[in-house]
Amino acid sequence: MKALIVDDEPIARRELRRLLGPHADVEVVGEVGSADEAQRAVATLGPDLMFLDIQMPRRTGMQLLESLENAPQVVFTTAHDEHALRAFELGALDYLLKPIAPARLATALDRVRQRLEIPAGETLSMTKPLLVRDGDEAWLVTLKDVSLIEAAGNYVQLHFGERRPLLLHALSALERRLDPDHFFRASRSLIVNLDHVERFDTGVRLELIAHLRGGKTVAFSRRQSVQFRRKRGL
Repeated sequence: MKALIVDDEPIARRELRRLLGPHADVEVVGEVGSADEAQRAVATLGPDLMFLDIQMPRRTGMQLLESLENAPQVVFTTAHDEHALRAFELGALDYLLKPIAPARLATALDRVRQRLEIPAGETLSMTKPLLVRDGDEAWLVTLKDVSLIEAAGNYVQLHFGERRPLLLHALSALERRLDPDHFFRASRSLIVNLDHVERFDTGVRLELIAHLRGGKTVAFSRRQSVQFRRKRGL
């Protein structure tokens, strides 16, 4: 897996790289010292995993993660324990306190490996049923019937009819196996099934607003609105 280290302290970056040395499947593709540099690195390097410090100049790691449309898997590395709840609300896989213990790092990497398992393999079929569970209930669901896929912490919710069952995968990981002719990332937390869109409107900030069958509306982020228009030649 490709990893990006984001920390404003060079000593901390070197120490984390040293700790990652025994993990042969982890390739550190970049090290940066600020949120602005990290945002550019995510776009250009395409890491699978980002080790992210919280307290940094200008923007915090939390603010960076909130701003990313297509974030990699994130493990926070920090000396401050009071931000853990917010970190997990933002979808972080783990929260490591400095100095980082090798055993805790190994546990975090195992979680990342499990989460990244879903990208392997071919594009998911639109018509082959998937078994989806929610508590004691289970359904066979085809992707063609799913109107929205919504991030829910470390998992996703599939919207089909009035149901909202959880699927135990991250939104960014699942996105990699969805057919781009049918699904599009509308925002950081939502993927929309374009086959369910009846029409588009334009919002006051020129963002796209998709109106789905059944009355739901989905507001695209400004960045994704631009990408969608470019992709579709609009």
